[in-house]
Amino acid sequence: MNAEKRAEIFRRLSIAIPKPTTELEFSSTFELLIAVILSAQATDKGVNIATRKLFAVANTPQAIFDLGIKGLEFYIKTIGLYHAKAKNVIACCLQLIQLHNSQVPNSRHALEALPGVGRKTANVILNTAFGEPTIAVDTHLFRLGNRTKLAVGKNVLAVEQKYLKTIPKQFIHDAHHLLILHGRYTCTARSPKCGECCIVDLCEYTHKFIPSPHLMAGEADKSRA
Repeated sequence: MNAEKRAEIFRRLSIAIPKPTTELEFSSTFELLIAVILSAQATDKGVNIATRKLFAVANTPQAIFDLGIKGLEFYIKTIGLYHAKAKNVIACCLQLIQLHNSQVPNSRHALEALPGVGRKTANVILNTAFGEPTIAVDTHLFRLGNRTKLAVGKNVLAVEQKYLKTIPKQFIHDAHHLLILHGRYTCTARSPKCGECCIVDLCEYTHKFIPSPHLMAGEADKSRA
């Protein structure tokens, strides 16, 4: 894929998604960190339901640490893998208290040293909270990179590096959320909505499905019946 096509893809996405940001709810960098840790293999909607109740009673490292593992589990038990996540969050809070004066660090090395924080989570925090030009490759970005040919790679790190190397500089900060939201709502895993896609003519996916006008009219007739 050439540079002109890449630039046009992100130009169109930025128009279609004028406010690209995370759908996780948070009011501080610490709340964002906890929400992202909890979001692994869970939906943002499910995490938000749990954290609304959690953050109402505990939204600092000390307050969550004081809940203890069992106390924290009470608030996050609706989220997948909540036993392991509770242990990681409590350990993370303790490390923030002991090593970082209860503040979320703004370096990759320090973030990745926190329990429950891997490269993807660190990238989200660096990008969303600290404005760093990073790309957090989740399932959506990995799928889109390989499907559209924006960033082809056999593993997450390879795709991340390809994105960082090829995304036009003016779009690098918002690219992470532009791609997540496009993948979540349009270029979905099982049935991509190619007929509704703003970049369908630029995407290099070889199995595009664009309903014909006659088929679309027929479906509309059915819906009115």
